[in-house]
Formats: sequence, structure tokens, C-alpha cells
Amino acid sequence: MTGLNPNLLLAVPLAPLAGSAIAGLFGTKFFGNVAGRKVSTVATILGVLVAFLISFQTLMQVMDGATYNGTVYRWMTVAGIDLVVGFQIDSLTAMMMCVVTFVSLMVHIYTIGYMAEDEGYNRFFSYISLFTFSMLMLVMSNNFLQLFFGWEAVGLVSYLLIGFWYKRPTAIFANMKAFLVNRVGDFGFILGIGLLLAYAGTMDYQEVFAKREQLATLTLPGTDWMLITVACICLFIGAMGKSAQFPLHVWLPDSMEGPTPISALIHAATMVTAGIFMVARMSPLFELSDTALSFVLVIGSITALFMGFLGIIQNDIKRVVAYSTLSQLGYMTVALGASAYSVAVFHLMTHAFFKALLFLGAGSVIIGMHHDQDIRNMGGLRKYMPITWITSLLGSLALIGTPLFSGFYSKDSIIEAVHATHIAGAGFANFAVLAGVFVTAFYSFRMYFLVFHGKERFGQAHAHDHHDHHAPAKAAHGDPHALHDSDAHHEEEDDDHGHHGLAPGEKPHESPFVVWFPLVMLAIPSVIIGFLAIGPMLHGDFFKNVIFVGESHHAMRELAAEFHGPLAMAIHGLMTAPFWLALGGVVAAYYCYMVNPRVPAWFYDKFKFLHTLLDNKYYMDAFNQAVFAKGARVLGNGLWQVGDRTIIDGFLVNGSAKLVGWFSSLARLGQTGYIYHYAFVMIIGILGFLVYFLPFWHA
Repeated sequence: MTGLNPNLLLAVPLAPLAGSAIAGLFGTKFFGNVAGRKVSTVATILGVLVAFLISFQTLMQVMDGATYNGTVYRWMTVAGIDLVVGFQIDSLTAMMMCVVTFVSLMVHIYTIGYMAEDEGYNRFFSYISLFTFSMLMLVMSNNFLQLFFGWEAVGLVSYLLIGFWYKRPTAIFANMKAFLVNRVGDFGFILGIGLLLAYAGTMDYQEVFAKREQLATLTLPGTDWMLITVACICLFIGAMGKSAQFPLHVWLPDSMEGPTPISALIHAATMVTAGIFMVARMSPLFELSDTALSFVLVIGSITALFMGFLGIIQNDIKRVVAYSTLSQLGYMTVALGASAYSVAVFHLMTHAFFKALLFLGAGSVIIGMHHDQDIRNMGGLRKYMPITWITSLLGSLALIGTPLFSGFYSKDSIIEAVHATHIAGAGFANFAVLAGVFVTAFYSFRMYFLVFHGKERFGQAHAHDHHDHHAPAKAAHGDPHALHDSDAHHEEEDDDHGHHGLAPGEKPHESPFVVWFPLVMLAIPSVIIGFLAIGPMLHGDFFKNVIFVGESHHAMRELAAEFHGPLAMAIHGLMTAPFWLALGGVVAAYYCYMVNPRVPAWFYDKFKFLHTLLDNKYYMDAFNQAVFAKGARVLGNGLWQVGDRTIIDGFLVNGSAKLVGWFSSLARLGQTGYIYHYAFVMIIGILGFLVYFLPFWHA
């Protein structure tokens, strides 16, 4: 424990919390709106800026060898178990702190322009600052209790953000869906924490890791399952919910119902990457179970490939980026399963920058298109929105893994790590991550070409009208198909807007400075951070004594042996399969949507069944609605009918009243009003008393 000031560290999460409190308590109608927009804006942005500056300073100190692991506040001690708030600051934590606070700062600045006309402006700033506080508490924790607090807090605030426009049924449907699906994952998560607590006797990370060898010898009582395997799989189920892994991914696309800034915040650097961070932090435990790693590898592979397919048929600009997030989270999970934890975290970092850039770029396009999100109604925006165009192009090039861009170094490292691993499922994983390269390039540049190039399709009467007034009503009644077509509901759709999209003769316009400035700031690390960081993060001592890899897992050693510098890696990348697959995806997208649009139409006619399957998202929503949602309704009705009406109301409440009434009806028979009746009862009572105690008198 050297070199870091715990009081200064405490300011990192508390500064955004203070900003959130000012905006939330004094900037909303509920408390009289005494603060106003300017005070709320300054307070929240200043809070996140302070957190970022301290985080950056902390990262510099950590790179010089400073660390901290200690208790900040002791809540209570129960049966010898300490329940505390504590910080563990090492290279993994410091890197996450910088990423979270930087992306959050850019989102805060962007929000000034994006939410300028929204009456919930101050409330939104309060929510995103509270979200930042929750995520910082999660990544800075040194124990499972605080980890779980941060884990649940980001879930709660994401519920508030996704349903920010709470008057729309689709938003309420989406935030409830996100909340409930995450509860499924969190049930597994708390079971994993409970198992470790029961057998390690502590919730402190380092104390649990110190007992890892003993834990590795235990089996789950009543079974022959290894305890560490069950615990790790349970922990990963929590990560599946939070990081949207198949089949718990269904909440993330519908979370597009929230405003665009929170799409960037949730899907880029914060909530969805919490699961990746948690598994990397738990690497000493996961390394003890190849079965758990194989499970992680297969789930990640399925997510990386099959969620990418769904991005191909999306027409909502935000949903294309959302499915891209799902696919890239799958890549990170694959790296975790291959024991390449540092590669997963490296991709987490690079992805945070270029995915936040793409989401905010999509929001800029939406502003320029007067709230129209359908990419079929765009085209030719390059000359009207030059800053949005160039930054979106840079983000797309990073996403598909173009050599020298940040995404290239992290994504290619994942592919190489999977190729080098021999864990069960590695064969399928290798195919999935390679095929995913082509798919990612295709849907990314399909969106790019349709939005920024080709014929101008805005400002005219078009067939792709997105005003389906039946969708919200159907969604409110739980119809899973009501939300599957993103054209049917758009984020600003409410009664206050006259129309969406550009009217005939109108032209798009570049967004204001507060919107495009964060795009430029995010574009810079999207291009250069991979080149600068790959050496120390993957092949240096950056994660030394933080991330642990067992001797039997040699993927990282093979990567280190083949690494000869970032420039040499980029040059070599021009001759590898991933580069040519990505190039093939770009060329295919250009041909299909710029040169010969009849090709997609032909595919649609010939493979309509496949399009229907993808359009219905593999029917996972329908399955969840039929099984889990319907099951929950059946269970709820059963608890209401049997538990509430029959047992509580019928037996306990009404039954006790009837019992008292029946007893009273018997007792009143003795109340005759005649003195000789009462005297007779007294004599009988005395006689009974004498008979009962007669044996004691003789004794």
C-alpha cells in the first residue's frame, strides 16, 4: 500500500455523486428547480472532470509502481465477516477509472447539445452522473459486497435512463425488460458470491484468492462437481446478464429507447463492460477451472457471430451500432475464455472509445436528420455533415480492425489468442471470430455507405415511414413483436413533435460544437490508443500481479513470442486472413448498396425465411415472452390467487375474523344477565379449582 492518497481516491466516485445530487435535488421540479440548467450542467460536468483528472493522475502513479488496497469505511462485522467499503487500486482499476470518467465526460458535454430542448434536461444530467458514480464504485472495489453494490446500482440507474421518457409505453417496456433480464443474471452472480463466502469465509478479493488452492480441492456438497467450477460459472452468469451474452442479450437492443447519450454510456465504457472487468479481476479463480473457461469461450463465440448477423438487417442507425456492441462483447468474452484476460481488457478499452464515438456520431446524424433514425431515408450526408462524417468513418475503420487503428490491435490479438488456445470449444470459437470479421465489416459499412454516400433519400415522401401508432399500445400489453421493428418507434417520437425527418426542400446540417467536439476527442484515441498501449498492456508489466494466467494456458506466451512492435504487427496484418475478410466485407457492402442494390433484393426474395429469422432475432424475444414472461405471469397469478386471496385474505385475515366471531357467539351464550347463573358458574369454578389442586395439598 504505497503512494496513493485514500482521501483523494475517495473524491473520484464522490465528485460525480455530488454533481448528481445537486442536479437531482435542486434542479428538478420535485424540489422547486432552484438550481436551474446552468448550475446543474456545471455541477455534473465539474464532478466528472474532477474524477477524470484524479483518475489520470492515479494511472500515472500506478504506472510508476504505486498501489493501494485498504478499507475506506467499515459498515459492520457479522459472524466474523467484515462488511466494508474498500478500494483496490492497481493497473486494471486505474485503467478502468480513466476510461469510465473520460467517456462519461464526453457524454456529459455532448448532452448539453443533444438534450437542449428536453424538459428533463437536469434530471438526465443527474442520472448520468449517478451512473458514473455507480460504475466507479464497482471498478474500485476490493470486496464482493461493494462489487455487488456497484453491480446493482448501475443496473438500477440504467433502468431509469432507458425509461427516461417514461410517458412512452415502449420506453417502459424496454427498461422493465432490461431490469428483469439482468435480475436473471444477478441471481447466478449472487449464488457465486455466496459459494465463495461460504467456503472462503470472507468477501475480500485478496483473502479469497489466497485460499484458491484449498477451494480448488472442494466439491459441491451432494455432487461430484468441483466447487470452483460451479462458483465461476455462477459468477459468469452474472456477467452474461450485465454484458449481454447469449441468451441474456435480449435487453440491450431495446435499450435504444433511451436517449442517445446513454446508449454511448451504457454500451461503450461502462455497464456492459462490467462483466468483462469482473471476470478479468477474478482471473485467479477462473484459471483453476478449464470447464468454466470452456463455457465462457463457447458463450462468447455464439454471441460474437450470431449477434453480428442481426446487425446486417437493421435499418435503425442506433440498432446497427447496438448489435455491433453485442458482437464485440462476444469477442471480449472469447478472449476471457482463452485465458487472454489482458487482451479482453485491452479490447474493452479500445472498444470504449470507438463505440462511444459511433453512438454519439449516430446521435449527431439523428439531430441533422430531424430525429429520423432510418438509414434508408438518409444518403449523401457527407457534404452536409463533414465532421460527423470523418469521425464516424474513423470509428468504423477502428471497429472493423483496420491496421494501425486501435481496434486492429485488440481484435487481431483476440483472434490470435483463440487460435493458440486448446480449451474445449476453441475450434468453433476460431471459426466464429474469423467469420465475425467479415460480418462486422459488412454491416458497419452498409450503414456507413447508406448514411454518408450515394443518393440523397431525405426530404421526400418515402415508403419507410416509421410512424406505427400501434406499436406502443401493443408493447404496453406485452406483445414481443411490437418492438422488433425499430422503424416503428423512434427515440424522440411523442406528441410534442410535429414530424420526424426532413421536410421536402430541407437539408441536413452539422451539429453544434458541444455535439461534435466529443466526437473529435473520442476519434483521437480510436485511432492511436491501440498503437501506443499494446506493448505495455499485453506484453509488458502493466498487468503484472493483477491478472493471473496458469502455466497450462499458453496463448499469451505465444502472442508475446510473435510480437515485434505495433508497426511490424500492422504491416504483418496486411497479409493475414482477418484483414482480407474485413476488406471483403467492405467491398461486398459497397457493391450491394452503392453499385448494385438489386443484390440485397435478390437475397431477400430467395432467402426470405432467413431474413424472417433474423428480423425476429432468432425468436428469442418470443421465447422469453412465452416462457419467462408468461411463466412469471402464471406464477404471479398463482401467488395472487393462492397466496394473497386464499391464504392471506381468506385464511389469515377473514379466517381470523370469522374465528373470533364464532368464539364470541359461543361466549355470548353465557352472558344471560341472571345473578344465579353467574353464582352457579362461580361455584363450579371453585369446585374445579379444589379438585385440581387437591393432590398438591395431600403431598
